Amino acid sequence: MALPARTQTPAFLRVAGHPLRWQLLTELAAGDRRVQELTTLLHQPQNLVSYHLAQLRAAGLVTGRRSSADGRDTYYRLDLARCATHLTATGGALHPALGLTPPTTPTVTASGQVLFLCTGNSSRSQMAEALLRHRTSGSVTVFSAGSQPKPVQPHAIAVMAAHGIDMSTAQPKHLDVFTGTHFDHVITVCDRIRETRPQLPARHTAHWSIPDPARDPDGYPAFERVAAELAERVGFLIHTLTQPQPPEAP
Repeated sequence: MALPARTQTPAFLRVAGHPLRWQLLTELAAGDRRVQELTTLLHQPQNLVSYHLAQLRAAGLVTGRRSSADGRDTYYRLDLARCATHLTATGGALHPALGLTPPTTPTVTASGQVLFLCTGNSSRSQMAEALLRHRTSGSVTVFSAGSQPKPVQPHAIAVMAAHGIDMSTAQPKHLDVFTGTHFDHVITVCDRIRETRPQLPARHTAHWSIPDPARDPDGYPAFERVAAELAERVGFLIHTLTQPQPPEAP
């Protein structure tokens, strides 16, 4: 006999409630990961991790994107916006008083030092830098750099202008400029630099697997898609930057 709709366990709880799947969600909330990285972090065999990743993908909570550096590998990303929607619905299903509201930009001032890295420092990392600086009104110290700097893409400047952000004076920088500088967050937005260069020292490191819009035959629309993805990711990053950080171990 089927349960009444209001007493059925919400789909999000059925999927996320498994201990290993919850661990996967927790790790992916910090940044995009490959299967071998997840197996190391969770101390679980690859076939088991792959199985539960498939369950999360089927539920629409996790997506996969082929590495632009090594096409044989895949980066998995947690859709935080979709998780927020499901959590909102889950609370309301239990009781109207528990209905949550989707996250908004924090009112507490964000702070810290953030560095975005990609290979050319010509579009993705520059756009991420500009978005974070703009949305935190300069309260976050933010830079970007690349391992093989190239001139900033005109489409990147144009897309940011459409967002009300002036990136016309942006200049590419080599990551060696920041050797010896310690950051709170170093975020790679390019698979190639993630897989070929050691991370700069930071309190937190993360990877956002974002395709290079300059290599997309769509041209300007590809830059618009990247800007939209970066805007969403930066929005969630700001919440992290408002949290008090424990002192680092000496």
